[in-house]
Amino acid sequence: MFVCKKNSRRSQMAEGFARTLGDGKIAVNSSGLESSFVDPTTVQVMSEIGIDISHQTSKPLNNFKAEDYDAVISLCGCGVNLPEEWVIRDMFEDWQLEDPEGQDIETFRRVRDEVKERVVKLIESLSQS
Repeated sequence: MFVCKKNSRRSQMAEGFARTLGDGKIAVNSSGLESSFVDPTTVQVMSEIGIDISHQTSKPLNNFKAEDYDAVISLCGCGVNLPEEWVIRDMFEDWQLEDPEGQDIETFRRVRDEVKERVVKLIESLSQS
């Protein structure tokens, strides 16, 4: 489970990468402390590298059950605001990546590339355990 504040940008990127790069290895969802919308610029920068996330939607965390997930990744430093049952999963990480909201396209691309790098490492570590 990838979690962000609004499930609009970083967590949507992470879900897209994990679905594509982890296909057949991991099951993945993303959510937000509150739901919002998938930022159109996020959809654009992911499509630039061949990943279509236009079908993904913003979902609130309370639509999911913590016990259904082994790994929980916060992408915004919001881990301190997550209910305890989410933080005590087998794996919990707080990546604290910059929110590109309101920034230029280059910032979105940089954040996208940072998300990809971390998701690749995450898939590798989960595949080994």
